[in-house]
Amino acid sequence: MGNSKKKRKTKRNRKIGYNSLGMLAIALVVLVLLGGLMHESRNLRERLAVYDAKAATIEQEIENEQARTEDIDKLKEYMQTDEYVEEIAREKLGLAKDNETVFKKEQ
Repeated sequence: MGNSKKKRKTKRNRKIGYNSLGMLAIALVVLVLLGGLMHESRNLRERLAVYDAKAATIEQEIENEQARTEDIDKLKEYMQTDEYVEEIAREKLGLAKDNETVFKKEQ
């Protein structure tokens, strides 16, 4: 009878040894997976920061282009006025109104 008690204890010790080894293996796998997830999380944060910077740059470019479009529209409206026509006639064509005196520089 004493022999059967020793066998039971030995079997229990083996089961306990296998269980703790299995638990250790599972814990190791979990830690490796957790490390991989943390690494991917960091990579995603870096990519997100890059994309946010690109988005901010693009938004600034959009604002600049909208301002440029407004300037072009204002210039387009100005080009349709009589004042612009007179200005161009004076500068480019050298024309003057009837009651104006024109002075030219000698070269």
